[in-house]
Amino acid sequence: MDSRSHTPVAAALRLCLHALLLGLLALVAVRAVSEGAPHAGAVVTLTLVTAGAYGTGALAGTGVRVTSVRRDGQAEAATETAARAIPVRQRARAGTAARPIPVRQRVLAASVRPGTEAAATWLTALCVLWLALLVLSPDALWVAFPLYFLQLHLLPTRWGVPAVVVTAAAAITSFVVHRQEIAPGAFIGPLIGAAVAIATVLGYDALFRESERRRELIVELVATRAELAEAERTAGTLAERERLAREIHDTLAQGLSSIQLLLRAAERTLPAGAPATAHVRAAREAAQANLAEARSFVRALTPPDLEHGSLAAALERLCARTTGPDLTVRFAVSGAPVELPTPYEVALLRTAQSALANTVRHAAAGRAEITLSFMDTSVALDVVDDGRGFDPSAVPVDERGDGGFGLPAMRSRAATLGGTLSVESAPGQGTALAVTLPVAAPAEERAA
Repeated sequence: MDSRSHTPVAAALRLCLHALLLGLLALVAVRAVSEGAPHAGAVVTLTLVTAGAYGTGALAGTGVRVTSVRRDGQAEAATETAARAIPVRQRARAGTAARPIPVRQRVLAASVRPGTEAAATWLTALCVLWLALLVLSPDALWVAFPLYFLQLHLLPTRWGVPAVVVTAAAAITSFVVHRQEIAPGAFIGPLIGAAVAIATVLGYDALFRESERRRELIVELVATRAELAEAERTAGTLAERERLAREIHDTLAQGLSSIQLLLRAAERTLPAGAPATAHVRAAREAAQANLAEARSFVRALTPPDLEHGSLAAALERLCARTTGPDLTVRFAVSGAPVELPTPYEVALLRTAQSALANTVRHAAAGRAEITLSFMDTSVALDVVDDGRGFDPSAVPVDERGDGGFGLPAMRSRAATLGGTLSVESAPGQGTALAVTLPVAAPAEERAA
C-alpha cells in the first residue's frame, strides 16, 4: 500500500476532487434548468446518473462491502475498510494487489484501484456518461478538468496522458459544435487545464519518489551510525583488553615472578630440615600458582589475532588478508622463534598492522615484506615496501587524523617496552621500518 494513503494531504486532495466534480455536475444541471435548455430533463437525469456512477466508484475505492458466514450458517453484513488513497502508479503497474480479504468473507463490490480492470471499467463508463452529457449540454465541458486527474491517477502514464489529450479534444469539439464558432478560449481553457493536470500529477509523483529516496537514505544512515557505534565499542573493548593485559603483565605477573625467584633462592639457602623450609616452599608454590593464573588472564585479554596462535602465525594471516591495487605482501621469519611476553606480541602486531595500513593507503607500492627476526637478546620486526616513499623529517607530530597509529604512536609503543623504532625512506625510494625490542634471558637461566 502506498505510504501516501493516510496522509492529511492525500485526504484533502481526494475531498477536493470529489467536491470539484460533483459541484461541476450540479452546475451543469442548474444551468440547464435555469436557462430552459431544450433537453433540460435529460441533462438533469444524465447528471444524476453520472454523479451516482462517480459516487459508486469513489466508495468502492475506499471501502469494500463484504458478507461473512457465521458458524450457525447465518449471513451477517459487514464493511471492511480498505486502502484510502492514491497508491504509487509504478506499484500498480507492477501488479500490486489490494489487501487480501479474509477467506470467510466474499467481496460484493470490486475495489477501484489504479491499474486494475475494475478501475478501467469504471473510468470508461464515467467517460461515456460525460460524453453523452457533453452532447446535450456545452457546460459539461468543465467536467473535463477533474476527469483529467482521474485518468492520470487510475491509468498508467503511457495511457493516462493520451486519455487526457482525447478528453481535451472532446471538450474543444463540444464547445465549437454548440457555439458554432471558433474562439481562442475554446482551445486555451481545456488545453491549459490538461497541462496543469499533467504537470501537477507527474510533479507530485516525482516529489514522492524523491521523498522515498530520502527516507531510504535516512534509514541507511541510521543503520550505518549504529554499525559505526558498534565498531567503536568493539575497538574500545579491544583497546581496554590490551591495556589490562599490559598492566597485569607489567605489575602482577612481574611481581609474582620476582617473589617466586626470591623464595626459590631463600629455599636454597635454608639448611636441610629447617622448620621454615616447608613454609617457604608453600609460599613459593602459591606464588607460582598465582603467576600462572595471572598469565592466563593476560592470554585471555590478548587481541583476537593472538588468541589462536603465535605472533608469527598472526603476522602471516595479516599479510594474507592485506590487499591493495597490484600489491603483494610476503612474510618471513628469521632465527629460532621464542615465546614472547604478551605486551611484546601486541606491540609488534599493532606496529605491523599500522605499517601495512600506511603502505596500502599512501605508498602505492607493488611489493611489501614483513620479517620477524629472533636474536639472542632482542626481537626485530621489519616492514619494507617499494612504494613512493616520503621524507620522515617532514611527517607531522600527530598522524592520528586518519584513524590509524602514526609513527609517533609506534615509537611510543616501542619505547614503553624499552625498544626503538627507526624509519628509512626517501621520495621515490620506498620505505623501511624497523622495530627492535630487547628480550631478557629466561627466568630459569637467570636463577641458575
